[in-house]
Amino acid sequence: MNPTNYFTIKATIEIIFKNPQLRDISYNSFSPEFKRLQTKRSVVLMEKKSNNSLSFQIESQDITAFRATLNEIISFGKIIDNTLKITDNS
Repeated sequence: MNPTNYFTIKATIEIIFKNPQLRDISYNSFSPEFKRLQTKRSVVLMEKKSNNSLSFQIESQDITAFRATLNEIISFGKIIDNTLKITDNS
C-alpha cells in the first residue's frame, strides 16, 4: 500500500444465500462488474464459500476508497435482493 498513508483498512463482507444456486447466479452476475472495484486505492477479492455465501475481502488505503468499495458491494446486494423479490412474487 501507499507509504504516505498512516493506515490501511481491511474488512470482509459476506452475503449468505438460501442455497448454492442463488449464490452461483449472483456470483456470475457480479463477476463482469467486479473488475470495476479494483483500483489503486482499494483491492477486493470475491470468493464463493461452501456455506452458500459470497465473501468480499476489502483492503483500502483510505476511508474514502473503502467507503466507495463498500457502497458498490451494498448496491450489488440491493440489486440481488430486489431481483429475488420480483421473481418470488411472480
